[in-house]
Amino acid sequence: MPRRNLYPIVMVAAVSLLCWQATQGAKPKDEMMELYGVFVDAVEQVEANYVRPVDRRELLESALKGMLQNLDPHSSYINTTEWKQFKRQIEGRFGGIGIQVGMDPDANRLKVIAPMVGTPAYEAGVLAGDLIMEIDGQSTEGMNPDKAVEVLTGRPGTAVKLTVLHEGTEKSETLSMTRAIIDVPSVLGDNRKSDDAWDFMLDKGNKIGYIRITSFIQNTTEELKKALDELKAEGMKALILDLRDNPGGLLGAAVEVSDLFVDEGLIVSTKGRNTISKTYEAEKEGTYDNFPMVVLVNQNAASAAEIVSACLQDHNRAIVVGQRSYGKGSVQNIIDLEDGKSVLKLTVATYQRPSGKNIHRFKNAKDSDEWG
Repeated sequence: MPRRNLYPIVMVAAVSLLCWQATQGAKPKDEMMELYGVFVDAVEQVEANYVRPVDRRELLESALKGMLQNLDPHSSYINTTEWKQFKRQIEGRFGGIGIQVGMDPDANRLKVIAPMVGTPAYEAGVLAGDLIMEIDGQSTEGMNPDKAVEVLTGRPGTAVKLTVLHEGTEKSETLSMTRAIIDVPSVLGDNRKSDDAWDFMLDKGNKIGYIRITSFIQNTTEELKKALDELKAEGMKALILDLRDNPGGLLGAAVEVSDLFVDEGLIVSTKGRNTISKTYEAEKEGTYDNFPMVVLVNQNAASAAEIVSACLQDHNRAIVVGQRSYGKGSVQNIIDLEDGKSVLKLTVATYQRPSGKNIHRFKNAKDSDEWG
């Protein structure tokens, strides 16, 4: 194949080399072009000589993923399909039917973990534990959850049919529903009221509130303020903030949540190699500060969850209880690539807690080291 036909297809590789170049410091232009030539040559050799035909786009994406994975565990290349799913996660809303799905290894079918209250799936009669046999007549045998999410999400107002097998039954049932905008809640209570709304008052006698934050997404702060206002109206005297198994999320959301409980001082600071160092300070306005707090963490509480727990601990605003947290003290930025469809999630900075203590668990870190 002529070399001139290969260049337009793999031009995005230049972006990867530029990112590599940035990590290595300034490099002469001729060296960059030499490296680019090696990459093109390698692609040509694979296409010409590999034992089976290969897809050029898959080769390119594999090269990009390998480059980013070699930097650190939190940097990655995100292709078009993955980017759509990633945006849904951080935005907390999408067009769909409102179910969480997993894989049943015995049945080799999708299994409903839980339908979200008030969503099309919930209203249509989908139950936790249901096996999804078909989606719009297409068998789900061997279908992985990511593929299911891709199939089930879509434009609000469009119809979808699920053929499900309820637990304890032998005959499947086909349920029809219409996709709608699904707002994924990130702030949960301990149990639900009779109207299916979350009840945030754990101990009504002693007026102890309980709020669980599952992730830090765009609507987390507003959800939390609503829950706190509800508890305040009910006379809350103390609060348990549960951040266990919270993998993190948006830095901005973590700063906003921290600011709800701290009236002054440093929340967190970030420092990068080629980015401007930033400090985030608390503001007195809108602070909820007239009650004691306990923050629950475990080994899966990471990133934004650690920012919040560290801030509240360093300001003596809350007692932190539980296991040592994960130890992710790095900040990732989303960088658009030239194709307009894919992005880099690249580590650009680290963050420090108000006390100056380290949170990040570096490679080969020991239990005796300072992290988490």
